[in-house]
Amino acid sequence: MKILYGVQGTGNGHISRARIMANRFNELGIDVDYLFSGRAADKFFDMQPFGDYQVRKGMSFSSKDGDVAILSTLKKIEFGTFWRDVKSLDLSQYDVVLNDFEPVTAWAAKRQNVPSINISHQAAFLQNIPMEGASWADKKILKYFAPCSVDLGVHWYHFGANIIPPFIEEPNELQINDTKILVYLPFESLEHIKTLLADFCDFEFYCYHPDIPEDKDEEHIKLRKLSRTGFKTDLSTCKGIIANAGFELSSEALCYGKRILLKPLNGQFEQASNAKTLEILGLASVMETLNFDEVEHWLEQTHGGRVVFPNDPQPLIDWILAGDYNNSAPLLEKLWSQVHFPEHVEDKLNRNVA
Repeated sequence: MKILYGVQGTGNGHISRARIMANRFNELGIDVDYLFSGRAADKFFDMQPFGDYQVRKGMSFSSKDGDVAILSTLKKIEFGTFWRDVKSLDLSQYDVVLNDFEPVTAWAAKRQNVPSINISHQAAFLQNIPMEGASWADKKILKYFAPCSVDLGVHWYHFGANIIPPFIEEPNELQINDTKILVYLPFESLEHIKTLLADFCDFEFYCYHPDIPEDKDEEHIKLRKLSRTGFKTDLSTCKGIIANAGFELSSEALCYGKRILLKPLNGQFEQASNAKTLEILGLASVMETLNFDEVEHWLEQTHGGRVVFPNDPQPLIDWILAGDYNNSAPLLEKLWSQVHFPEHVEDKLNRNVA
């Protein structure tokens, strides 16, 4: 079987999920090609598992100071280039297209009648699960942005739908620093973040941001350039995280048992829904703006809640190779049997709070 894997490059969550799959594909010697879009080719990093991958412009969203910038987003989309990329992508050599919210490969597969499987967090929102703030336009974008023949959502809970849990690499067991907080708010102004954290001198904030060119310490605020290795280490050793409500980082933080404070990207229903779900489950706190009082209250907390997710994508890969894409029940049962929530979350789920 030969597979094409299309991955949305905006943010690092889609790439992190694809990296776990790629490592296992490589171990098994399965023939997989990768195509990424939504980010300039020179902005990708730590891409070794993907071999000689392709890049297309695709489509992505713009933001400013933590809000989705609709006008800027529309101006940035080059529909002519996008459609030329779709038409020129020859899929005749592939048996199936895997897709993580990547539009070029999805539309090419639809156009050429090649089986395609949407394995993404966004695919979960195409099903009957809790959503927050989704407009008519949001729902249409979900449906048509990267349409596939099979939708297999990825989420923290299945809600009785065609959804699998996230795959998270085994946490590194390193010494925890009780005053260390990891900050990843890439869609917010860096100056606003520094102002927010300036007065909390009893804590050390390790702040990763795309606007930081080199590592630099400003007293208790440690500015760090984007680095997967450094970020993983700081995630492992911190007491908690302050972040936008992206899916992948929240998943990793849950797996590590970190305290979580989320500031969803305004106007982005997916992040609003993520934050609401974790708040309902009792696994995160949420602030709607960069708010001093909310941060102060959250820093006074002492405990997170560790969730055990699968770290081995082998069951999913076996299902893909079997080719019976309309029968996912055995896959779901096998994967969800490996998920374990903190006791207070199990109690809520048993009472159908979520």
